[in-house]
Amino acid sequence: ALFMITLGIIISTLTVTSANHWLTAWLGLELNMISILPVITKQKHPRSTEAATKYFLTQAMASALMLFSSTLNAWQTGSWDITQLNNKLSCILMISALTMKMGAAPAHFWLPEVLQGSTLTTTLLITTWQKIAPITLLYMISNHIQSNILLPIGLLSILVGGWGGINQTQLRKMMAYSSIAHLGWTMAVISIAPNIALTNIIIYMTVSTPFFLLLTSSSSKTLQTMTTTWAHTPTATIIMMLLLLSMAGLPPLTGFTPKLLILDKLVMHKLTPAATTMAILSLLSLTFYLRTTYLLASTTSPTTTQSTTLWRLKPNYYQITTILTPIALFNITILPALLT
Repeated sequence: ALFMITLGIIISTLTVTSANHWLTAWLGLELNMISILPVITKQKHPRSTEAATKYFLTQAMASALMLFSSTLNAWQTGSWDITQLNNKLSCILMISALTMKMGAAPAHFWLPEVLQGSTLTTTLLITTWQKIAPITLLYMISNHIQSNILLPIGLLSILVGGWGGINQTQLRKMMAYSSIAHLGWTMAVISIAPNIALTNIIIYMTVSTPFFLLLTSSSSKTLQTMTTTWAHTPTATIIMMLLLLSMAGLPPLTGFTPKLLILDKLVMHKLTPAATTMAILSLLSLTFYLRTTYLLASTTSPTTTQSTTLWRLKPNYYQITTILTPIALFNITILPALLT
């Protein structure tokens, strides 16, 4: 069963990314949604059932809107080609549908709730792999989108992602808001420089994957449980701290590179006020990243010696974490060369 579900998730995403007909893309997204639902409901708990229901309803609504948008475009222009989304109303409806599918603001309300009801591995899957299909579609229609539509969505997502994350003690909800903020950076620039937007989301996935895997192996679900990791595995703690700072976008770590490139592109297109606003709003995200880093690295649990060890590092995630961590932290020097 697990093999079939995994195969369904992979094939459905690849169907969307390789599609050039709207109905094929829609079919891929539907298959993707059906494949992920058993993964969310794997835990026999009311919270996971609620999470799966919320996920299903949101995705079904977004799929219906997407189908309506592509049908309207085909009716007006006679083309089902993804790159030929020439009808303005269709374009706006499609952006709304894809925003809802990804969980960017203002259609973000389902994301923190769904992630809170899922396991950490499922959370990783939803925040990384599940974003590939809608972002690919957004990338394919980016030449038809005016920046005055996507820029406000991007700014709002960065604001919501920062503001929502500040108040969280649950790590899964905090990472959900982090995901919303990173999507904001991607959305803001995708109509101006789609390649840089794609680079941003790829780097976010590269950084968040080892972080989630380390959280999974240390069974940390709240900020409180994170304070005890230092006593058990200092190495994992230092890596998690660096990954958080990379997500915050602090130089010289990898997370800084796409932010710099995005701000550069916005200034080049005479959108300096938007670039300034984005830079200031990212300070909200920085607040909760730094708070988590402080709890991880600078505080020692008062009951370190007496407490029983709740966990030991499981070796099953070591290979992926070992491969991704150096890329997630230190590829700033080679990235500009890759983009030119």
